[in-house]
Amino acid sequence: MHNIEGLVLKSTGSWYDIYVEQTNQVLACRLAGKMKLNKSTLTNPVAVGDKVDIQVSENSDAIIQNIQPRKNYIARQSPKNKHQVHIIASNIDQAVLITTLREPHFKQGFIDRFIMTTEPQDIPVLIIFNKADLYNDEDVEEYKELQRIYESIGYSTLSISCKSKLGIEALKERLVSKISLFSGQSGVGKSSIINELIPGLNQKTGLVSGYTGKGTHTTTFAEMLRGERDTFIIDTPGLKTLTFNNLEILDVAHNFREFFEVSENCKFGRRCTHQDEPGCCVRERIENGQLYFFRYRNYLSILEEIKAHNYWERKKDY
Repeated sequence: MHNIEGLVLKSTGSWYDIYVEQTNQVLACRLAGKMKLNKSTLTNPVAVGDKVDIQVSENSDAIIQNIQPRKNYIARQSPKNKHQVHIIASNIDQAVLITTLREPHFKQGFIDRFIMTTEPQDIPVLIIFNKADLYNDEDVEEYKELQRIYESIGYSTLSISCKSKLGIEALKERLVSKISLFSGQSGVGKSSIINELIPGLNQKTGLVSGYTGKGTHTTTFAEMLRGERDTFIIDTPGLKTLTFNNLEILDVAHNFREFFEVSENCKFGRRCTHQDEPGCCVRERIENGQLYFFRYRNYLSILEEIKAHNYWERKKDY
């Protein structure tokens, strides 16, 4: 019996695929007893990207004995309980959000909702605008405006096309020696991009419905994939919506980074929610064009959703 360190590549029920670098093997492992992290808030004890200590017996049974401390993680609110979260992946070097202005329809605000999952953990974000070969002149101008907005506040962007190969090599270079989480709405071409990045993988791809303009899910669980030059990609299921009913309003205010940076100048400082408070520096700068109304509108949309949910929570009969 001996102990080794491994990296969680995939979870399938009670079994986990663990990559062991020292032997270049992938072992199927089980959990030792009922391991739980943060019992009150987490729905899954082990996540893709976790570094774990495993014990291998003489008959090759492998058991996860310990989960090493995480440097970061991306989590989503549990659909069953607003007070619980499900960790999608951990120990991430960057998050890559795949979106497109064409097929499926671009959802205003979706980028900012995704960034709400990365900002609390200070995870760098690369925003990919896929299917650039389909863009008309108006789309190109919209991309340039979105690029200007997000790069000015510290997020990277890249326009690519799997069909024309535009930007594929540039994307490959940005992934070298990193663990990158790939996420996006269903139908944006995430699986097609991964197939370009890791030849021979043959990830299943889906079509966009011509009737609904929405994509179909082709990935059903998170999985870490290995490419060349120490490239690791965490493929995640396509997203339809992101909700934040587990958050308070100030949680949102503090994770719109350009608002947070200037909020110390608000009359109420970091406690300002930038709605109707007097002496709000954020609203003043938006009115002067120093901050982007586009982001502020998305910010208010999230706040309204949280307030509406909290209102109906209070109306419940217990």
